[in-house]
Amino acid sequence: MGDFQTALIALGLAYLLGTIPFGLFFAWISGAGDVRKIGSGNIGATNVLRTGKKWAAAATLLCDGAKGAAAVLLARHFLPLGLETVAAAGSVLGHIFPVWLRFKGGKGVATFLGVSIALCWMAGLAVAATWILMAIGFRISSLSALIAVALAPFFFWLTGYGIYAPVTALLALLVIVMHHANIRRLLNGTEPRIGSKGRGA
Repeated sequence: MGDFQTALIALGLAYLLGTIPFGLFFAWISGAGDVRKIGSGNIGATNVLRTGKKWAAAATLLCDGAKGAAAVLLARHFLPLGLETVAAAGSVLGHIFPVWLRFKGGKGVATFLGVSIALCWMAGLAVAATWILMAIGFRISSLSALIAVALAPFFFWLTGYGIYAPVTALLALLVIVMHHANIRRLLNGTEPRIGSKGRGA
């Protein structure tokens, strides 16, 4: 099997793994109903939190991150060196554009975090710490996520894993683009804060 075919398989399998809609699942089993009809309509952990089901939001965050990490680790173990970056991209794309949900998924932050930790745990933890610290300081989930993902390529370079900086930069750009509505609200000063049940972030 050629390298190109192997890369396509890695991309496809990672994409399918990324499409698992944990937010939809945990919101439903918690009794909150269809999370796509709540708040922003997003299937990510922040919107699941708006249902008031904190355990469901936490489970969504962990599982969305885990599927990104799993894609990278499986590719690194079973496939030729370098294809873990393809798997990283596939899992984030799958989360954001899941075929099962008409390509309307989450914004990719938790999956991006899982991918980052699996690529290099030091850089990934730096991304996570930035996210948490910004969330504590600003109480705005989208702003915290945007700052964390934007700094991710720098963290990879700083920890000696600059080889992963290009793919994380591209994925960070995608995540930022997916937050276009949040960015408009941030500029307008109308972005909801963490815990808000209003339609928005």
